[in-house]
Amino acid sequence: MIDLTPPRDTLDPIETASRDEIGALQLERLKWSLNHAYANVPFYRARFDAAGVHPDDLTSLTDLAKFPLTAKSDLRDNYPFGLFAVPRERILRLHASSGTTGKPTVVGYTARDIETWATVVARSIRASGGKAGDIIHVAYGYGLFTGGLGAHYGAEKLGCTVVPVSGGMTERQVTLIEDFKPSVIMVTPSYMLSILDAYRAAGLDPAQSPLKVGIFGAEPWTNAMRAEIEQAFNMHAVDIYGLSEVIGPGVANECVESKDGLHIWEDHFYPEIIDPETGAPVAEGELGELVFTTLTKEGMPIIRYRTRDLTRLLPGTARSMRRMEKVTGRSDDMIILRGVNVFPTQIEEQLLKCRGLAPHFQIELTREGRMDALTVHCEHLGEASSSEASAKEFAHHIKSVVGITARIVVHDPEGVARSQGKAQRVVDNRPKG
Repeated sequence: MIDLTPPRDTLDPIETASRDEIGALQLERLKWSLNHAYANVPFYRARFDAAGVHPDDLTSLTDLAKFPLTAKSDLRDNYPFGLFAVPRERILRLHASSGTTGKPTVVGYTARDIETWATVVARSIRASGGKAGDIIHVAYGYGLFTGGLGAHYGAEKLGCTVVPVSGGMTERQVTLIEDFKPSVIMVTPSYMLSILDAYRAAGLDPAQSPLKVGIFGAEPWTNAMRAEIEQAFNMHAVDIYGLSEVIGPGVANECVESKDGLHIWEDHFYPEIIDPETGAPVAEGELGELVFTTLTKEGMPIIRYRTRDLTRLLPGTARSMRRMEKVTGRSDDMIILRGVNVFPTQIEEQLLKCRGLAPHFQIELTREGRMDALTVHCEHLGEASSSEASAKEFAHHIKSVVGITARIVVHDPEGVARSQGKAQRVVDNRPKG
């Protein structure tokens, strides 16, 4: 793979500023954001008052822990526009979640918010090794989902040529990659594996593709998956992080020269790590739940939003801003099986050790008598005769590393449902109630 490290003189000055400079900017912007939310959002005014805190109580960054946390349920309870801090007429764009677990969560952006979002995504693409003039193939979904349009505006802000393909029609994705010759692709990692399958099905060598960088996000993925994609395509695979409630993709991004965690763009988003059970801040470097406060958002400021993503904060390396470790799972997606905490990424790591199995999988939860059971559905790589041995190997890895007994069902190729967006890793078929 070629060296795509961006020249230092192309970085925004804040990316290499001192920690004192970053902290001073954060404190100034945090005071503004708290006051903006308190003055213009009745929900936050009531919450702050009930907790006995006022924006003027913030005199240092550590004082933020005094303020109440915000959860996804708060966004649903204020559906659709109850958390907007500006008149609806100033909202330039609306995005929303799918609402599959209840009312959708709605996010509104002013013109300045759209500009901020494009700026942090452009910075993320540059950190990944992209540059002005590159062709970028955007295979994130467009529409109410923030992935497609977030990537699109950021790429244009950087000065790139955008191919707005969206998801689906995988064979056509391969054709356009080969014909248009983009050097960068932005897509979910699970769908990139589907594109890899389509390359091989077409008899094409993915290592000869024009792609030099893949910017993958919207779902947890492992370093083992990174290694598989990088080896297959002879490309750099970097992680991008974001969520619509905070702004969308572009909250944090790995730097191509280090790939050692995602640098958070701390001039716009202030991170904390809390104990997911108690809500109390944890010690520096400890694992916990990631919490974000927006520092510059006008339309819908978010104060201490619980992401439910589990990670830890680390010092900066390629940039001065702090890094977040690769997300290991979500506190609300955690499977507790007979007293053992299990995350889909742990299952994926063991699957990728098995040479006879494809990287596609789905976890099924069932109940047998009084006990919950876990079945992993996966696929063989075209050698059905080796399925039994591969299943035993996979089950052994899960037992020895994760600590649970899993039933393995090996299907023929394409036997596990493919995802064109976020992969549905867990299907819960346990009786309700």
